[in-house]
Amino acid sequence: MPYIAPRDFRRTIEAFQIVRNRLKTTGSDFDEAVSTGAALALAALPAARVAGISTRYIESVSRTDGPSLSGRVLHALRFSALEAQHAGWATGRWKHRPSVMSTYRAVERTQIASNPKIFVTLGTIKPYRFDSAVDAVLRTGLANDETVWQLGSTTREGLPGIIYETVENDHFESLVKDADVVITHSGVGSILKILGLGKYPVVLPRDKSRGEHVDDHQMQIANLVSQSAISTAVDPLKLTRDDVLDASSRRVVDEGVGN
Repeated sequence: MPYIAPRDFRRTIEAFQIVRNRLKTTGSDFDEAVSTGAALALAALPAARVAGISTRYIESVSRTDGPSLSGRVLHALRFSALEAQHAGWATGRWKHRPSVMSTYRAVERTQIASNPKIFVTLGTIKPYRFDSAVDAVLRTGLANDETVWQLGSTTREGLPGIIYETVENDHFESLVKDADVVITHSGVGSILKILGLGKYPVVLPRDKSRGEHVDDHQMQIANLVSQSAISTAVDPLKLTRDDVLDASSRRVVDEGVGN
């Protein structure tokens, strides 16, 4: 599928056509189409509906205060089952389901790493830069030749350590496992992957007012993980050296594994 940037309606229509054409020959193979967004949901679920497949939309856990634009559009179209991960706004046609983060909890490790190996991941969202996060890490004085940066659209030169624009999933997992501390943008996919690998992340939310994202939903997910005590979530402008060092003394366990 082509990459669909936030609010890129032309690419959404193109993606709809791709899915619709594929389902013309394979639609009978599927019982249900499920999506958690974002714009791709507005392409795949209508295409599945046209092919006669029942559809389900599970709103992202990052939407703590109400549905996203994709969720609101699908609600208006009225053909898809709708589920929310936060009971506070799961009313009417929105049915509540437990949050994907509800089974995680943080536990103390034996000691703080005095010179932690850091992996910084800023995701792949285009075209939004996140320079405030890079500058925040540099201000801590903890970045060194072992630091690994996955920068996405935030092109920077001269940073200490190893720089990648993007990394494949297996490589991402190995970088998380090898790090003492993972510093991540407040993207749900990245956070869930990091938690699932047992790391307690430092979460830096993007800010719309600084031109770092299309809206402030990353603030919502940062508040959620902070209130759940499964990460340290902080505005990049307020990140301290102690935030990073303290994160190295904790790990995360999934109490839902095997249940």
